[in-house]
Amino acid sequence: MRDLLRWLYFKATEWLTKEGPPSPTPLCDFNRLGFELRKGDVLLVEGRSRVSEVIKIITQSSWSHSALYIGRLYDIKDPDLRSVVEYHYDGDPDEQLIIEALIGRGTIISPLNAYRSYHLRICRPAGLSPADAEGVIGYAVKHLGWEYDVRQILDLARFFFPWSFLPRRWRSSLFQHNAGNPTRTVCSTLLAEAFGTVDFPILPFIERAQDGSVRFFKRNPRLFAPKDFDYSPYFSIIKYPYLGINDIGLYHRLPWSDEDIYNDERHAFNPPPSKVLQREQPVTHDDAGDEPVAEASTITTVGHKRLGFAFLRRGE
Repeated sequence: MRDLLRWLYFKATEWLTKEGPPSPTPLCDFNRLGFELRKGDVLLVEGRSRVSEVIKIITQSSWSHSALYIGRLYDIKDPDLRSVVEYHYDGDPDEQLIIEALIGRGTIISPLNAYRSYHLRICRPAGLSPADAEGVIGYAVKHLGWEYDVRQILDLARFFFPWSFLPRRWRSSLFQHNAGNPTRTVCSTLLAEAFGTVDFPILPFIERAQDGSVRFFKRNPRLFAPKDFDYSPYFSIIKYPYLGINDIGLYHRLPWSDEDIYNDERHAFNPPPSKVLQREQPVTHDDAGDEPVAEASTITTVGHKRLGFAFLRRGE
């Protein structure tokens, strides 16, 4: 029976994590992004698997995954931490590395290059000291090998739904202290706990007393989602578009097409031609018998773009 359950879990994981095709229109400059990354940065990923689509729906965000950038092997100063990373990663020592928690694989070391074809964003903890960045990385490294907590994702889905057959708190692991297996985690929870160890805020609760004093309270790390690092005012959002347009007016020189507009990256929007009823022509007289002849009203078919220009000219 246990073997059957293990087989079913494997097949379900394989189906959920199967990746879709990469986008034909890249949104970020991967090389520039990789050059600008710093140790301790959070990397947000717009995933393409079935489970990624579920997470996007649950969290109402484009970001389905988060990872922690730790640099290259020789960037890790602590020899004990470096030996742990080497134990879990035997690739090129010059490769840029991230720590992430993946369904079916657990908490692992991955090369940054694995996400070359994805839409990515850097969330940089503003003002994080180098020593605290090492502390965040150290916490994450110590959790390498932990399994992925699928139960937490299911409970998080129920928590985000506007309604549920069961109360959100009933039999939910999200609101229990040290709930479930202590050697399981998910990507955002791991990172939230890591930053919490150095008291770096993500989305804290803030209490203002009557005397004007302020106290910060840490949020339950099991309630974090990838989008929270994007939303946090304590993280700087860094984007490197495929074509940079930092110079004033440079966007006018982008290679825009004047022919089509698109519903999504693969399907063009082809509107039906518009029929514009023109006003009737004045009545004229037949040369032979002076019989009045009304010229027929004409219906002209124009495209939406020309029609738009016509309205613009009329408004001038």
